[in-house]
Amino acid sequence: MVVRFFPKEKDFLGMLLNQAEKVAEGVQRLYDFLENINEENRKKIEEIEEEADVLRKKLVDELNRSFVTPFDREDIFALSRAIDDIVDYAKSTVEEMILFKVQPDIYIKKMVEAMKNATKDIVCALKLLKSDPKSASECIVRAKKAENFVEHRYREGLSELFESDDIKKILKTREVYRHLSNAADRADEAANIISDILVKNS
Repeated sequence: MVVRFFPKEKDFLGMLLNQAEKVAEGVQRLYDFLENINEENRKKIEEIEEEADVLRKKLVDELNRSFVTPFDREDIFALSRAIDDIVDYAKSTVEEMILFKVQPDIYIKKMVEAMKNATKDIVCALKLLKSDPKSASECIVRAKKAENFVEHRYREGLSELFESDDIKKILKTREVYRHLSNAADRADEAANIISDILVKNS
């Protein structure tokens, strides 16, 4: 009877952590892809993106069925979406690099490396959210710095691109830059939401 009227609280933090770890794996695969661009590596990232979608769907389904959540359900939903968007952009980056035959330049490599670190920091923040809020805050700060780093590389890359007379190269490479810039925005959004959760529950 007690279980019936007071259902067990779902482990939404654990689900968010699983999702973040899967996304970090996807960005790591993107980083590896830049070292060896081929169809097999593209498929690996596509598989991880699909697995991440399954994890998000499970979380959203549980959220829709749950009356009790450890923190605001709006924050859970928004954080899950922001994290998922990161791996979506990783997949788009890979697809368009292959489709447009874009070779990874120094700016793409630096942006992806920053995103790899940012996703690790998001995982770090979620792991420490309850047990060590101070350390979680430090992870959040590092994740947010990645967004600024990526934006600077994005602008530097565009500046160099526009020195070229190769219009096709400019347009194709700019699209890849844009995906990575958008991924960094989502990482920043995820870090902001985790920060809000810390404040609300402190």
